[in-house]
Amino acid sequence: MLLDQDFDLLSEITDIETIARGTGVRIRQYLNQSYGQGRWRKLKGRAWIRIKRSGEVQYAELHWFEAHGIWRRDMKRKRPLKG
Repeated sequence: MLLDQDFDLLSEITDIETIARGTGVRIRQYLNQSYGQGRWRKLKGRAWIRIKRSGEVQYAELHWFEAHGIWRRDMKRKRPLKG
């Protein structure tokens, strides 16, 4: 479950890349306490989203954390992209 996002995903996330893993994930302690122990990775990808407040549809870069057996957590939109 994603926490309090201000957008809805309209497409699958593509171009997924790992930004950080292991000790490189700075908020690893928070993630372990909030969601359980895991090998946390910070990822980024691109998808079509709809902003809840305005209804605007945009192609955006998204960042989130995930670990094996623990689905996407703390997903944020970082910037709109030209789609």
